Amino acid sequence: MSSPNVTGSVRPARWGLAAKLFTTLVLLGAITVLVTGALGYVRARDALEKAVFDQLTAARQTKTRQVEDYFRTINAELRLLATSKMVVDATREFRIAVNQLERAGTSPELRQKVGNWYTENFIPGITRVLGKEPALADYLPVGAAPYDLQYHYIVANPHPAERRKLLDDAGDGSDYSRLHAVYHPLMRAAAATVGFFDFMVADAKSGRLIYTVEKEVDFTTSLQVGPYRQSNVAAAVARCALTPDRSAVCLEDFASYAPSGGAPIAFMGTPVIDQGVVIGVLIAQLSNEEIDKVVTGGRRWRQEGFGDTGEAYLVGPDYLVRSGPRAFYENREDYFAQLKTVGASDEEIAAIQRYGTPVQHQHIDTKATRAALAGVEGTGEIVGYRGVPTLASWGPLAVPGLKWALVAKIDSAEAFAPIDQLRQDLLVVGGLALLVVAATAAWLSNALLGPLRELTAGVRRFADGDYGASVPVRTRDEIGQLCTAFNGMVEDLRQKNVVIENKNRENEQLLLNVLPAPIANRLRGGEEGIADGFAEVTVAFADLVGFTELTSEMPPHDVVTLLNGLFTRFDAAAHDLGIEKIKTVGDAYMAVCGMPVPVANHAERMVRMAIRMVHIAREHAMEHNVSMKLRVGVNTGPVVAGVIGKSKYIYDLWGDTVNLASRMESGGIPDSIQVTRQVYDQLKGQFAFEPRGAIEVKGKGKVEAWLLRL
Repeated sequence: MSSPNVTGSVRPARWGLAAKLFTTLVLLGAITVLVTGALGYVRARDALEKAVFDQLTAARQTKTRQVEDYFRTINAELRLLATSKMVVDATREFRIAVNQLERAGTSPELRQKVGNWYTENFIPGITRVLGKEPALADYLPVGAAPYDLQYHYIVANPHPAERRKLLDDAGDGSDYSRLHAVYHPLMRAAAATVGFFDFMVADAKSGRLIYTVEKEVDFTTSLQVGPYRQSNVAAAVARCALTPDRSAVCLEDFASYAPSGGAPIAFMGTPVIDQGVVIGVLIAQLSNEEIDKVVTGGRRWRQEGFGDTGEAYLVGPDYLVRSGPRAFYENREDYFAQLKTVGASDEEIAAIQRYGTPVQHQHIDTKATRAALAGVEGTGEIVGYRGVPTLASWGPLAVPGLKWALVAKIDSAEAFAPIDQLRQDLLVVGGLALLVVAATAAWLSNALLGPLRELTAGVRRFADGDYGASVPVRTRDEIGQLCTAFNGMVEDLRQKNVVIENKNRENEQLLLNVLPAPIANRLRGGEEGIADGFAEVTVAFADLVGFTELTSEMPPHDVVTLLNGLFTRFDAAAHDLGIEKIKTVGDAYMAVCGMPVPVANHAERMVRMAIRMVHIAREHAMEHNVSMKLRVGVNTGPVVAGVIGKSKYIYDLWGDTVNLASRMESGGIPDSIQVTRQVYDQLKGQFAFEPRGAIEVKGKGKVEAWLLRL
């Protein structure tokens, strides 16, 4: 019906479309070159700035998490050690031995030998650090015991200073040396395992450092009346000594510490409690080297994407750095020259040179550090500590006891260097584009089939699987409408495909929440009737004692909140230790280690999981102000495991091993872990089990059991 109109208007419509295309291309080319070039330059600069800020923020957040995780790990390890029987017994017995030496007194000759050692070995080193010679009396220990013990473990120590810790027994026949020979190898190994710079025990009453691993000059000195009574370790001990809470941790910020040669040292302490009384404080001496390694990325700035001028650094509440700036490590001559340029005082520069580190000596007070120390995260272009414009991302750290800020920055000149090149490239490309548009406009004006060919190519790309295929819409005629419809169809299909992929991922995540990953993979692979036998795994049952009575008067929401919070923390501990949660039934929790992926130390992992569960239950009870205790039973042996159900899957275990683990829990003692002989035989050298004897087990008769009390 439309053929007459088409026939009558074929020639005019064709040339009209050609003229329209020609005119449009010429105008678009000119506008693109003259207008879009300028806008492209501005937007490219903004995009580059945003990309730099995003990269700096990602780097800052990563390093922030690493620093926070470092302190969180030290916190957990220190609290765990403070509750161990070894540390409690050592603290109690070292206190008695040191007090005996204090009452016995010491000879003037021995005091003279110690004083001579300080004069010859300690005073020269501290003089170099301080820049002046201090009075010897300011650093000599106070009391008889420090002189006696420092003589035998420092002055007369046959090992060089950095290896003094290798001396187990001074051979002086004292009770202290007898105890030292027993506990020192264990404490030394513990310090090396968890990575402490030094590992110390202080008497909560006298403030005396009754034990240290490294045997520096603070060994057996009093932190109340001795030469280091004003130090940050004295502050940590004083606070923890008054805190009868096993979960308490006292962290003191980095400060110059004379016994360590003036190096910046932080201290983290936690009370050692015996029968409800604080008898001592367990202290971890933390070197700045580990923090510096995290923040500087092991001094591999370029590999971490910081280029030639980028870096990250920490600043404390006093605006003094807690990690070394990049220039200090790469070119110290330029570094000190820059400090002078920005107006750093001669005292500040001299202190950095004497101590050999800018930590606790270099002052950085910028917009970024002020905002971050005020608790505000942000990004922006600021004047950096070197006096040059920089792009920076800043934010605070969430470390209890510390008020630190972390700044990631890069010089603006380096960040925007590509923009200068882009400006030149735009001028060249713009001129060429005008020539190309003018040369091709005439040809395109006659190429009415061009849009149709583009549409055909787009359809082929879509047919080949390119769901992002699209074609340019160059006209408003029928071909242009067809291109628009095609683009709409492709976009609609792409969005639906995205929805389908998201649903598939959600379904996969739901399946992984119900089943272990290996089992879920087998189920997705079409395997039916999944059932496996495992020769040896370790099963644990945990149950809250008196939970029904405790929650009988509680609102349902509070009951669910209390139990969900506790089991969520159990799940996190299980994930950390590689343990598979099987199920919860009411207030009972069941887990297994050694399946579906076998591990060699499944029994050890499960007992450590049980220990964590007991501590978590205690902490959770304290946080919710309720009386709640946990009873745990552990057994090792063969099991059968498989998937049950069709519409609702569950992965469960069966066998005598499971039943006996359940009986160990039901017949156990609150706040204790009851294990079978199989578990005891594997772990008796690692944990302090106590025999409970034979207990009556339903269906089994008399069964031997052991307890691990916490």
